[in-house]
Amino acid sequence: MTTLEQRMKRWKILEEDLDERFVLGSGAGGQKINKTSSCVYLKHLPTGVEVSCQETRSREKNREIARDRLCDHFEEKAREEQLILARERAKKRFQKRKPSRAEKARRRRTKELRKNRKQLRGRVRD
Repeated sequence: MTTLEQRMKRWKILEEDLDERFVLGSGAGGQKINKTSSCVYLKHLPTGVEVSCQETRSREKNREIARDRLCDHFEEKAREEQLILARERAKKRFQKRKPSRAEKARRRRTKELRKNRKQLRGRVRD
């Protein structure tokens, strides 16, 4: 089993779930590129992810590169999700921590200032 097949199996990408089309190439490469359908367009039907590839003049090589890019996309999405979860865990951990001595002293000071301000707002007696 090749590494590409292993990656596709790992991300549960089945060949039946792929809509594959071959499109006429364009750009640099001369007449050969413009006359042959070597550009590969892949769409993963369950997720709607679309990938196209025209790296080489070979259709088979482009098919392989397109599948590789599809796997790369799923890996990147998983990496982003892990990063978001790690940030959330770190945020919760930061919120649960005990405050430092300096922070406690700052809180006491602001409470004292607030108390003094409130006392000054007392009723005016005639």
